[in-house]
Amino acid sequence: MTQSRTDVRSAVWLSDPNVAAAEIAYDIGYGAVVLDIEHGAFGLADLERFIPFLKATGFDVLAKVLAPERAPIQQALDFGADAVIIPHIESAAHAREVCAFAKFPPSGDRSLAGGRTISYAPYTDEWVTAEDARIRCYPMIEDAGALADVAGILDLPTVDGVFIGPGDLSVRRGRGTYTREKGDFEDFQTIVDAAHAAGKHWIMPAWTEEEKKFAVENNAHQLVLIMQHGAIKAGFEQPYAQTTAIRAELN
Repeated sequence: MTQSRTDVRSAVWLSDPNVAAAEIAYDIGYGAVVLDIEHGAFGLADLERFIPFLKATGFDVLAKVLAPERAPIQQALDFGADAVIIPHIESAAHAREVCAFAKFPPSGDRSLAGGRTISYAPYTDEWVTAEDARIRCYPMIEDAGALADVAGILDLPTVDGVFIGPGDLSVRRGRGTYTREKGDFEDFQTIVDAAHAAGKHWIMPAWTEEEKKFAVENNAHQLVLIMQHGAIKAGFEQPYAQTTAIRAELN
């Protein structure tokens, strides 16, 4: 790996523990990675090894956990993730319960566990304070109830910002499959305005130029520029289409 300067604002979305994909992304300049544990092919053993590799490489690691539950949130953090993205948050009340698992008492309800994050040493009050400051908790806004309660969600002391889920939000708002229509961006703007008012982060996946422009213009803390499978498909399609065109031209 030759890249020494990366952009932590730019993230790549990984769906499995592909070491080569991570190295390529880092060499290009990506400084952050989102692990799609919810829909991807990650087991606990994969995460226990892959997260330290990503950290050693130099990535900011955001783990989109399996479910809005204590165990997957705490496991991702105990393995060393810098942030958890929590799917399927339904309301401010739900976020208050679930996001507490990302922070230690008295602000939250995360359970203490010895190991990697504490350098296999005894706990100290200073470490607990530092760990709460180090990790970030991002509930997803992908449900109509969460959208309605977004200001209340952002007001929670256990919440460091929000992560927009465009596909599920479109379906759950009655617009059907996400097609980047006016109503989608109006919902995004509602979330962005609430995050700015709260002085907290907002993040979104931005696969298209239109989404990237919106995210940059609205000062997204981070944006996810491409997903692993999309990058592979695009890479396969280009030489196939090129060769098909050459054959058609010669025949």
